[in-house]
Amino acid sequence: MHRQAGPACAGIVLFLAALLAVDTGVELRGQLLLGAATWATLLLLCWPLSAERRAQVALVVVVATCAELTGSVLWGVYTYRLDNLPSFVPPAHGLVYLAGLALSVWVGRRAPLLVGLALGVVVLWAVAGLTVLPRTDAGGALGAFLLAYFLLRGRAPAIYAGVFLIVAALEVYGTALGTWSWAETIPGTPIPNGNPPSGVASGYVWFDFVALALAPRLLSATRSWAARSRADRAARAHRSEGCA
Repeated sequence: MHRQAGPACAGIVLFLAALLAVDTGVELRGQLLLGAATWATLLLLCWPLSAERRAQVALVVVVATCAELTGSVLWGVYTYRLDNLPSFVPPAHGLVYLAGLALSVWVGRRAPLLVGLALGVVVLWAVAGLTVLPRTDAGGALGAFLLAYFLLRGRAPAIYAGVFLIVAALEVYGTALGTWSWAETIPGTPIPNGNPPSGVASGYVWFDFVALALAPRLLSATRSWAARSRADRAARAHRSEGCA
């Protein structure tokens, strides 16, 4: 797993980069095809994973999609090129999580260096957003503070760090392509925002936090339900045999 983690991370990032580049030249029908390809890729990568990892990915996709619908479609904090939620975005969140996980596995014992790198990048980015970047980024600074807390006190800092670094690269790349753009101020507030905000990955880290915390409970509930279903079927079969 350790040896495969590095190539897996690189492969996912390259796939997402190509996905965003292709998206710039297609309309809604093309986005649907990109969505199908992204879902297929996510399912293929999840196939060999443990049940708990699959549950984590599923939770990330669900929570992130709800956040996307709220932040983009309803609130307008950022907007996609076609003013929609592209069909490839939900599964792409799952791929980002897998890439961050693979990166954390690949670094292994050097995880503190990965966390330190992520912490340094987010702090410098936040400071630059408040001082020298073209758009003042107070909103991003708030997210950066939350992300720094997760990196220092979270339950899985290496995964958070890996996800942040991948998200940061994809955010800069995606906004440069025009795949999406962030509002100059957070709608309904006077808070200025960067494009992208420095702390944007704090949202991704929250998705990961939820997934890591709830996946064991989801699996336990699913197994309990399956066990009750089997017991009910066995009881019905026994009663049927008795009646016969």
